[in-house]
Amino acid sequence: MELAVFGQTLDDLIATYGYAAVFFIVGAESIGIPLPGETTLILAALYAGATHRLDIVGVILAATLGAIIGDNIGYVLGRVGGYRLLRRYGHYVRIDDHRVKIGRYLFDRHGGKVVFFGRFVTILRAFAAFLAGVMKMGWRRFLLFNAAGGLAWALLYGLGFYYFGSLLAALRTPVDVVLGVAALVGTVGIILLVRRKEKDLGVAAERAYPGPLE
Repeated sequence: MELAVFGQTLDDLIATYGYAAVFFIVGAESIGIPLPGETTLILAALYAGATHRLDIVGVILAATLGAIIGDNIGYVLGRVGGYRLLRRYGHYVRIDDHRVKIGRYLFDRHGGKVVFFGRFVTILRAFAAFLAGVMKMGWRRFLLFNAAGGLAWALLYGLGFYYFGSLLAALRTPVDVVLGVAALVGTVGIILLVRRKEKDLGVAAERAYPGPLE
């Protein structure tokens, strides 16, 4: 019942506010606020296909801009405050300065993949930008992968549900489950790999960022 009411609320928001609803909900999710950005994009694409009261180009543009702007706000929040919080309280979860350097080293080299593909995975979609800021990923590099990921995501889901709405709606749940499992397996694999290679990565990170952290 609650899910049905929630879905109806989203439908009403899209019908009433159109592109603005897509922009603000996608943007808020990208900052880290737990709102259904992807669901909003999908419903807007379905609504555009069924009623033609919205232009699918406008829906895709609103979702893309919301994703890019929201992610950049999340990035700034992570860069300005998240890094200090991690250094101050990280020891409670066994993250010391040495491991922060390792995280930064990995993010500098593979953060682009996290930012791009994170747009397609529910949990990462909300936090990848913040983590990129915390790990001080270069902003220009972040923006490049962020914009590419946001545009690819909006095009794929927007056009897909606009033209093949009923078929994709039936497949969405199993696809989300597969992506979620893949993200979990990938995360666990990365954690295990880092633990096995922590000594070598630590040497490389200290060489890349000598001395105390900023």
